[in-house]
Amino acid sequence: MSGKNTKHNNENIVQPKLYLVPTPIGNLDDMTFRAVKILNAVDIIFAEDTRTASFLLKHYRIEKKMFSHHKFNEHATVEQIVRHIAEGKNVALVSDAGTPGISDPGFLLVRTCIEHGIDVECLPGATAFVPAVVNSGLPCDRFVFEGFLPQKKGRLKRIEQCANEKRTMIFYESPFRLVKTLTQFAEVFGCDRRACVSREISKLYEENLRGTLQQLIAHYTDKPPRGEIVIIVAGAQDSV
Repeated sequence: MSGKNTKHNNENIVQPKLYLVPTPIGNLDDMTFRAVKILNAVDIIFAEDTRTASFLLKHYRIEKKMFSHHKFNEHATVEQIVRHIAEGKNVALVSDAGTPGISDPGFLLVRTCIEHGIDVECLPGATAFVPAVVNSGLPCDRFVFEGFLPQKKGRLKRIEQCANEKRTMIFYESPFRLVKTLTQFAEVFGCDRRACVSREISKLYEENLRGTLQQLIAHYTDKPPRGEIVIIVAGAQDSV
């Protein structure tokens, strides 16, 4: 039958639910039409950082009640959000950039909503690791997302657990720890393991630098990086 997707054509929100709304990871033009419609339609928006979200909402002329929901208060605000939805309000969750729940607050809230029988809908949209793994030139038919490594305790153990991983591996990292991380990778995976460092994805100075771990270490030791970073590392079977 035609028209089976009409639910989303007008975005008429009937049943109260939680919407997970991806936001641009750099270029504001990456915001989808549907995401803008949803943010205009919901009653309340919860944001990882209300200051960052305010900039986005102002750009799209969206005026809504907004409250914070981040890793330091999420245990306290989850029940508040569930209560809002139970009272008949539609709630949207946005992170600073990308899709909520992917290395950002969201999982605990989604799980709690499901436990309370509340409908959850995640919109498709920006996620940094997808363009990074595709741009890397490494196999992207099978990959594993590792996200951020522990900063201290358990960090090396986590890397060692990936030593024999045959799928392409994806890591998020701070520019201040990039060289340290690449060096640890080289010590565990071998200096000749192929990798790609993507930074500033979708922004003016986007860069995708490919090479061996040894080559990448040398480059970024000489030229310290800036911006958000995704590291793509070849799996063990593709390292030769």
